[in-house]
Amino acid sequence: MQALAHPGGKRGKGSAVAAFVLFGVIALRGQAPQNTPQNLPQQNTAEISSRDAPATFSTKVNLVMVPVVVRDGKGKAIGALQKEDFQLFDKGKPQLITRFSVEKAGEAVIPAEVATDDAATEKSPASAPAASPVAQRFVLYLFDDVHTTTPDLIQARDAADRHLSESLDATTRAAIFTASGQGNLDFTDDRVKLHEALMKLMARPTLRAPSGTECPELSYYMADLIHNKSDQNALQAAVTEVLAICPPPQTLPPTGTAASPAAQKALQQAEQQAAQQAQQQAQAISQAAASRVLALGERDTRLAFTVLEDAIRRLAAAPGARTLVLVSSGFVLTDDLRPEETDIMDRAIRANVRISSLNARGLYVIVPGGDASSSTLVTDPNVVNVKTQYQRESALVEEGVLAELVDATGGRYFHNNNDLKGGFTQVAASPEFVYVLGFSPQNLKLDGAYHALKVTLKMPRGLDVQARRGYYAPQHLPDPEEDAKREIQEALFSRDELQDIPLELHMQFFKSSDAAAKIAVLARVNVKTLHFRKADGRNNDNLTILSGVFDHNGNYVTGVQKLVELRLLDPTLEKALNSGITVRTNFDVMPGSYVIRLVVRYSEGQAMAARNGVVDIP
Repeated sequence: MQALAHPGGKRGKGSAVAAFVLFGVIALRGQAPQNTPQNLPQQNTAEISSRDAPATFSTKVNLVMVPVVVRDGKGKAIGALQKEDFQLFDKGKPQLITRFSVEKAGEAVIPAEVATDDAATEKSPASAPAASPVAQRFVLYLFDDVHTTTPDLIQARDAADRHLSESLDATTRAAIFTASGQGNLDFTDDRVKLHEALMKLMARPTLRAPSGTECPELSYYMADLIHNKSDQNALQAAVTEVLAICPPPQTLPPTGTAASPAAQKALQQAEQQAAQQAQQQAQAISQAAASRVLALGERDTRLAFTVLEDAIRRLAAAPGARTLVLVSSGFVLTDDLRPEETDIMDRAIRANVRISSLNARGLYVIVPGGDASSSTLVTDPNVVNVKTQYQRESALVEEGVLAELVDATGGRYFHNNNDLKGGFTQVAASPEFVYVLGFSPQNLKLDGAYHALKVTLKMPRGLDVQARRGYYAPQHLPDPEEDAKREIQEALFSRDELQDIPLELHMQFFKSSDAAAKIAVLARVNVKTLHFRKADGRNNDNLTILSGVFDHNGNYVTGVQKLVELRLLDPTLEKALNSGITVRTNFDVMPGSYVIRLVVRYSEGQAMAARNGVVDIP
């Protein structure tokens, strides 16, 4: 057996042993055709074989997924729309929607049955006990302690504490992550641990000089304008600040009261040259400062993106509805970092993670010249006005990143409101319905260019549409084998009920002692819908069967992956069509509550099936 490693945690200590059983098929293997030279190779080939190996599938590399949430006038998500109700545009050109699904919150799970002894796990008991509540929703609160000021972070922290103390129910698990990586708490339902983690939050800005001690004092936004966009207004504002506060030293000839006209003219020329030199020096100082601030800002943004990726990866390993709540004042995103933003969006969409954002600033205004916390010494009204304008623009850009992540993944954005506790209630709630539209852009160039997206309804009827705003074209094709491995692993670490293949899941458990138990997972696959490939007198297909065990808090415990190769003769296939194929997997665990995730995929049709089960071992 191949034990699975999951993308967001450590493998548990439980061992797993899987036994493959084929009901109604193995007994018929003696009905193969008689030995003849032309069919001897077929007879010598096993009809059923299994091995531990990763399965690979061909994938559509250009498929773009677009989550869409449609809400009525009261803000309630609706789920009665069909594919034909939507229109999707890529760079203004209508696209054919080739994939369409509706994700609904709160899918049901299958309870386990009790076996009276180890041997009885081969049977099917008539009744099943009710299972204790297990984790079904996972909400990861990511506090941006790098870009958020101390007053704003404390206000958001206290609101989150009140929110969690009142709203955390038996089926929801919460985690606390920070942009700095300090004080992280993994998923838990322990309110005391959550409270303690929140109370440890503090602003942890990167190492920079205190406000008012640098000259010129540039924001990341202004630095981007000066260095990347050659904005002359921003540069002149910085130059004026340098000349007013920290002018470069100048060397002028001594002046006399009885200077001749020629000497006066020479003095004026020297002063002009000195002024030009000072202007040039101030410009060089400003550009150097912009380059330095830009490097620091990009480092902070990349840090935020790295933490976002880690948070999405952790949520991807949570077997339930997944919500990431980003608590931040926002941050500036330069054009160079836009492709990385698209990668984060794609990662979240693939993992069915809804990103919601709460702007920790609440309701705010930009004070000309800075508020009480600012120690700038600039008094030139022109400089103050220009820098205030850039402050306003920067705030909008910072907010824009929060809104873009939300729109791309179907979350909620809370901003310009000081009721942060109510805001947490809004952003932590998953939309009841999320439509996922997929399309394959025609003649897509691998040039990394930005493609603006627009989703509309053919009959709007006063409904509000929230959808992904765009994506960046890839610069190279992904590796199909690696892409397939990722896809099937993501299916295991999910809770989506997939029904492309008829699949029955039965679970039983047996306690061998007070500290040990065995879980038997029985999966029956109906092969009538499989598309077998005929070759050399055989009906060929490959089944990849994955079973995973998750604990009470949704942490991965152990799992098994099996590749079953079907090379069935016609008589065997005829019997298999009636009886199906059953796979049994045994897991040795300790008593407790577990979620069982079963995923089956066959290669010829690239179809999948997935079921969720609950085992409660007292």
